[in-house]
Amino acid sequence: MISRSTAAALVAVLGLPLLSVAGSSAAAPGPCGSVSTRPWCDRDLPPDRRAGLLVKALTLDEKLDLMAGDDALGPLSTEKNPDSHEGTVRGVPRLGVPTVLMAGGGPAGIRQGPGTAMPAPIALGAGFSAADAARYGRLVGDEGKRRGNDIVLGPALDILRLPTAGRGYESYGEDPYLTGSLGASWIRAAQKQGVMSMVKHYPANNQETDRYQVNAVIDSRTMREIYLPPFEAAVRGGRAAAVMCGYNRVNGKPSCSSGTFLGGVLRGSWGFQGFVASDWLVGAKNTAGSVHAGMDVEMPVGLVYGKNRLNEALREKKITRKQIDKRVRAYLRTLFAHGAFDRARYRDRPQTIDVAANNRTAQAVAENGITLLRNNGVLPLKGGASVAVIGSSADDYISGEGSSKVTPRNPITALEGIRARAGGSVTYTDGSSLAAASTAARRADVAVVVVSDAREEAEDLKCLSLKCGAPDREDQDALIRRVAAANRNTVVVMQTGGPVLTPWRNRTAGLVQAWYPGERGGTAIARVLYGDAEPGGRLPVTFPLTGVKTAKGGTVRYTERLQVGYRRYNARKLPVAYPFGHGLSYTKFKYSGLKVSGNRVQVTVTNTGGRVGSAVPQLYLTFPRGAGEPPRQLKGFKKVKLQPGRSKRVTFVLDKRSFSVWKNGWKTVRGCHTVEVGASSRQLPLSAKACR
Repeated sequence: MISRSTAAALVAVLGLPLLSVAGSSAAAPGPCGSVSTRPWCDRDLPPDRRAGLLVKALTLDEKLDLMAGDDALGPLSTEKNPDSHEGTVRGVPRLGVPTVLMAGGGPAGIRQGPGTAMPAPIALGAGFSAADAARYGRLVGDEGKRRGNDIVLGPALDILRLPTAGRGYESYGEDPYLTGSLGASWIRAAQKQGVMSMVKHYPANNQETDRYQVNAVIDSRTMREIYLPPFEAAVRGGRAAAVMCGYNRVNGKPSCSSGTFLGGVLRGSWGFQGFVASDWLVGAKNTAGSVHAGMDVEMPVGLVYGKNRLNEALREKKITRKQIDKRVRAYLRTLFAHGAFDRARYRDRPQTIDVAANNRTAQAVAENGITLLRNNGVLPLKGGASVAVIGSSADDYISGEGSSKVTPRNPITALEGIRARAGGSVTYTDGSSLAAASTAARRADVAVVVVSDAREEAEDLKCLSLKCGAPDREDQDALIRRVAAANRNTVVVMQTGGPVLTPWRNRTAGLVQAWYPGERGGTAIARVLYGDAEPGGRLPVTFPLTGVKTAKGGTVRYTERLQVGYRRYNARKLPVAYPFGHGLSYTKFKYSGLKVSGNRVQVTVTNTGGRVGSAVPQLYLTFPRGAGEPPRQLKGFKKVKLQPGRSKRVTFVLDKRSFSVWKNGWKTVRGCHTVEVGASSRQLPLSAKACR
């Protein structure tokens, strides 16, 4: 999405249209919900046929109107205004075409005034749970529907290529298999609530630096194996209704004018039957190019798809009426396929949102994503112990900034959560004085230092240190060192939107990665610290040992090719602070009995500790030498909750695609592949061969 400042400037300079859509708390029949003689209202006809009949009845002006949104102001007010929408495509009352409303936010909740601020998507990625992804998508879809929307703008399925990515918190991490699995589950659950899902930002939108013009130069194999699989899973597995093309260029072509990716891949290879919309205001860059490529709707208003521009392109024969019909038909077919013409339509019923239930879901997802990175036995904390909570981040609601930011109804900070749970004395020091922080730490049984970074849309981080990532806060690295020197029972809680550098980690007794944990994050953090809930997360990104490459503008060549994230570290045998997939528990697990039979891989997971806990067995595949693939690629994961002493036999199914690489098509690699199963990408005690 476009930044507020850029959008506001364009609205003022260009005099863009503003539209107010009145809400109604009562249900109204859909356009085809009552008896109608209109032929496209025949529900026995397939969606494509219904759309074709309607296209024939539309005038040219009406068709052109449907190719662009109608409200430039909406995106500027959704965070605070419950009556606004992120986008609006006005209908055609004469023929019963409905006005379609798009929700503010999407990836982390609905942002139409205060709403349920979910944990950042990166926390969902850390949960390694398709079931949690479904709970997340179900909540966003339901709340979006009850806010009067037809479409939710999510999930974001961009791979976290750069650890410094400003919007890294909106992603599910650095792995395409994990991202695609969670995204498809999210989409299916959201769309079952009666809304459409618009996945974004297609394709290969991986940085904010120079984000409106950056040209990502990516070879076809890398594109197919790393950056496209999450979107393919969204289309084929999730049946996503819509796809948003991004601001960036790919191999010299604007994403919204790329016949290769919109036509050849999306609609051709994957059989996508929904519609394609541009990212907001400057996503589409060329009228004829976008029409030819397959972009159906420009949002939030028509700049390149304005009537004058489209009519001019028709007069100059740069586009044809047949192409206009094709674009409009794709949009209308989607509305028919997802019931927008047939179901009862509501306009804003926020009073029916189950706030308490949604808060419970937000808290559970946060707990399941909180990742324990280090523990020398200090955790879980004992009730009654005196606790010094230190750091300004403890007394602040921490979230990412940008178009996915949701205003929480009643957020609980880490400090509030700990105070409510502790059962003993709790002191608070904001960390602005290292001397005061040191004194507070010495006087307590346990010191809990809460730190954060500051990720936002439109700007990538300049580096991964806490000092660089949150320049407006105290020197958090120095604060941790000082507190750890004063109290050997120092636990650091990090509320960050991605990986950060942890040069002080070995001086601490415990290290907890809480991500941006949402509006019930403080309660979730406290419950994990005190052992009321287990730290359920595993890292969906690598935490590097030292500094990493930062984003550049202009033409960006993806010279690392397939070696993205943990693939690079494993291929080059580089040390890391914490590897992809890592996460400790308050109990212990044993992996045994690995068996490979055809496409089935089985392993036994046993809880050998004294507490209930969730294991996350992960399956990694290494291709035969000569295949040109990085080692240890994630091809399966399961989350398994076990009582002490109990075991479970876990089955993974590897399909033909698992053993394939892209060489002008998917080709199965013959030979013996190495199958490894364990607790992380670098803790894999079990190994066997799978030969094709």
